[in-house]
Amino acid sequence: MSMYLLERAWVDGAVHDDVLVEIEDGRFARVQAGGSSGTATLLPGLTLPGLANCHSHAFHRALRGRTQRHRGTFWTWREQMYDVAQRLDPDSYLALARATYREMAAVGITCVGEFHYLHHQPGGTPYDDPNAMGHALVEAARQAGIRIALLDTCYLSSGFGAPVEAAQLRYYDTDAERWAVRTAQLRGNDTTTIGAAIHSVRAVPAEQMPTIVDAAEGRPLHVHVSEQTQENTDCMAAYGATPTQLLADHGVLGPMTTAVHATRVTTDDIHHLGSTRTHVCFCPTTERDLGDGVGPSRELHDAGSRLTLGSDSHAVIDPFEEMRAVEMDERLAQQSRGHWSAAELLAAGTTTGHASLGFPDAGEIRVGARADLVTLDTTTPRTAGTGADEQTAVFAATGADVVQVIADGRVVHTHGDDEEIGRELAAAIGGLRR
Repeated sequence: MSMYLLERAWVDGAVHDDVLVEIEDGRFARVQAGGSSGTATLLPGLTLPGLANCHSHAFHRALRGRTQRHRGTFWTWREQMYDVAQRLDPDSYLALARATYREMAAVGITCVGEFHYLHHQPGGTPYDDPNAMGHALVEAARQAGIRIALLDTCYLSSGFGAPVEAAQLRYYDTDAERWAVRTAQLRGNDTTTIGAAIHSVRAVPAEQMPTIVDAAEGRPLHVHVSEQTQENTDCMAAYGATPTQLLADHGVLGPMTTAVHATRVTTDDIHHLGSTRTHVCFCPTTERDLGDGVGPSRELHDAGSRLTLGSDSHAVIDPFEEMRAVEMDERLAQQSRGHWSAAELLAAGTTTGHASLGFPDAGEIRVGARADLVTLDTTTPRTAGTGADEQTAVFAATGADVVQVIADGRVVHTHGDDEEIGRELAAAIGGLRR
């Protein structure tokens, strides 16, 4: 058993002083505001529950800082992404993903939703272990000390019935039945959830979607939705429906489903997503990096959808920036302030995010929950004098202010690890370019 005295902590929707926590077998056995103990380890600063990164493509981390010189769109950026994907094998993917997940842990992320579609060898031949790349991701998360929801992704078309392109053969499982057979071999555990994903309506024909829904029953199911205007236009031409309407018509939406991006959605789309209690995952730092636009976050929430957050392409890995950007982007779109409270954005980054990934017992500092603690230094140039409360966390702090992270009762990051993580990322990314 371990015991910590949290100088200030976010508990039951508010910040409390002197919170005494006892951790046993990776869970909180005691949470007492106003407590004291001479034997507890003091954690000065502001402590939050663990944060969830609900949408990740780990291999995109190799693109950071290397795509900005080119003008263009999402579609031209995608060609550079495909080039990186061709260079990876299970060993190099393990190295890159482990370093990327360690970077996540360093900024307070204790669980990642990995939208995984890089399955096969270049050319499309399966590895001897058909899930070798997925197993590499699970092992990477284990070594980094964070939990993972492996969202194994079905990808069958380059666009609305068109055959896959050469670079996409690594993603291709021929049809949904073969995808389901392959993914049925994956096994979860206490720190690993095996979920599923439909890459997008352009990459999975509508008639194949029910097979994926059936295979994913009771587990998280994620799907890219209306990230780009072109996707909406092409979907209307192919099916006479928006992507959201198409997903609704084929039984994809629901409380276990997450629509990722939902940037270009109509009023009817918002109703479909909200009335089915479908989660929506916004990834503001990627959506601005790729020029996607600003989605209607508040309208979706008010309609009944539950907001989660992701770092997607890892142009930035900082959950505080993602939380803050939801409100800031809404201000730009609406030309007014105060659309999201700090408490609501913290919920999106913690409890709601973890639940959407199949970990409903995480994201809170409460007895029985998974013992995740993220401690912020409240004396940095960014946080000093801000009140050391939820406003500090959401509207002032950055990942650089995180000084310690505990996941499932284990210390997985301290501030002194940053240089080592940098070296590991440099080696993993540099190895892909030799």
